[in-house]
Amino acid sequence: MKQTAALVSLATSVPPHQFHQNQILAAARGVMADRYPEFETLASLFAHTGIRHRYGVMPIEWYLERRGWPERTKAFLEGAEKLFVDAARKALARADTAASDIDTVVTVCSTGIATPTLEARVAALMGFRSDVSRVPVFGLGCAGGVSGLAIAARLAQSRPGTNVLLVALELCTLAVRHDQLTKANIVAASLFGDGAAAVVLRAGDGGMTRVEASGEKLWPATLGIMGWSVDPEGFGVIFQRTIPDFVQEHMGDAVAEMVAKMEFSLAEIDRFICHPGGAKVIVALERALSLQQGALDHERDVIADYGNMSAPTVLFVLERALAQGMPPRSLLTALGPGFTASCVALRHAA
Repeated sequence: MKQTAALVSLATSVPPHQFHQNQILAAARGVMADRYPEFETLASLFAHTGIRHRYGVMPIEWYLERRGWPERTKAFLEGAEKLFVDAARKALARADTAASDIDTVVTVCSTGIATPTLEARVAALMGFRSDVSRVPVFGLGCAGGVSGLAIAARLAQSRPGTNVLLVALELCTLAVRHDQLTKANIVAASLFGDGAAAVVLRAGDGGMTRVEASGEKLWPATLGIMGWSVDPEGFGVIFQRTIPDFVQEHMGDAVAEMVAKMEFSLAEIDRFICHPGGAKVIVALERALSLQQGALDHERDVIADYGNMSAPTVLFVLERALAQGMPPRSLLTALGPGFTASCVALRHAA
């Protein structure tokens, strides 16, 4: 029987610049209102996200100017490297593990391009060994925290006793666009923030919380629901307004299907820990999963404090659940480009 991977530690990090939601609305109005007649109609979106504040790698003045690929990439590399190191060092300290003891690094990020990838760029600063295995993962978007955890757990399980470091990091704010006067861009401006989470996993010993199983569901003909377009200025958000409706209609059956393949039932799940895509998505998840209204309390708290940070957000929710005390079995879920649902079952020892 294979030994399952344990979560040895979890840590989160955000960049230094905090933006209040009203501050972002004022900035967006100053940039777009004169050129986009529908802006004031859509401005109510900012008040209905459930977000109080969120964080960005650059001061708010940076976002008020139109930026191209070189400026975005420079900001991404500088901000992402700092955030990676901070989150990873916290997780290593909590695991009482040195960077030189890490055997595999899984880096999940879809909001910037770096070659060499982020873990290579910070390797000397972190103190990783020269023979560390690097697994960069791009393109999972909001599903990246859950799918990345599943990947890291399988790598740990394949080599019991080795240490795997997962870092999920996204700088969503750098994709702000002045030229795309669309509802999708306004929605993105009202929701997204920057953040990182790091997890140390090990199979074979220790750890109260273990990765029991994982699953994914890819729906056909759904490429246009969520993702990036790419043009000379940078990434452009693809974000359909039908996402909450899609979640409510399809997520329940998808989770039931994935859980059945894990050989247990929905009734055996004590708590759902979900990626909170937005206030409407949280409500849709509660309905799709037949949860009581308000059951996803950590999810609402995280989106209020940080906004939607894409991949790492669900790990911020998990951090709060761990601090409160985990039930015997929890299911992490997230949705991302593809359109894809991803889930990880966690087993917690009392």
